[in-house]
Amino acid sequence: MTIGKLKELLDAEVLCGEERLDSDIHSACGSDMMSDVLAYVKDQAVLLTGLVNSQVIRTAEMMDMICVVFVRSKRPTPEMLEIAKDSGIAVLATKMRMYEACGTLYANGLGANPAT
Repeated sequence: MTIGKLKELLDAEVLCGEERLDSDIHSACGSDMMSDVLAYVKDQAVLLTGLVNSQVIRTAEMMDMICVVFVRSKRPTPEMLEIAKDSGIAVLATKMRMYEACGTLYANGLGANPAT
């Protein structure tokens, strides 16, 4: 799946990283707890979250993720978008709740890494 397909499936808005829409993604995770992302997530390309603070982008950067999707109509700050741009991370926003967004992606073939 590509980030562009993810955008379409989640009816999401691209907030930065439009140039990454053709990037392939093979796995995703959903969490509002960055400590869990750091402790348990391995090799996930996309983070779905409703947590809005700069640690979300920093965590995604540390974990080599290429995309962050904010759920529940959450919007990152301009400072967060600058960090994401500097890190090459695409940032999207959707009105869907996390459960619905994760379920939609899973039903369309995007799973979690089997090692997690």
